[in-house]
Amino acid sequence: MPLTRDEDIAELLTKARTIALVGASDRPNRPAYGVMKFMQDWGYRVLPVNPQITGEHVHGEFVWRELSQIGEPIDIVDIFRRPDAAGEAVDQAIFVGAKAVWLQIGVINEEAAARAEAAGLKVVMDRCPKIEIMRLGLPKVA
Repeated sequence: MPLTRDEDIAELLTKARTIALVGASDRPNRPAYGVMKFMQDWGYRVLPVNPQITGEHVHGEFVWRELSQIGEPIDIVDIFRRPDAAGEAVDQAIFVGAKAVWLQIGVINEEAAARAEAAGLKVVMDRCPKIEIMRLGLPKVA
């Protein structure tokens, strides 16, 4: 079951330091652009992943083609993809040993969530970390 209790979501966000953002955007009008900036400002290292803009930079970070290229531990994979495309990102998160996957608002893929949980990852679905941080009043990460 995806995490739903405030305590569990707060613990995940409080312990995380590195977030890979799949579906990152270089367009200011896209939600992924604003969420990435907010998460950086809150103290997280956010690594953008988007094959369409690989090699460019978003908010000062190099854009990766896929999670397996990053080569450093990932606490949360934040997924800004359509529900039917989220499964591939979840499978990549499992492959690279991420600790958790976070499916954004409107991204509901029960099969992918079940695969992640079976592989030992924590799962949050149909929520936004920016909104949760503000709603729960979480402090910035050190």
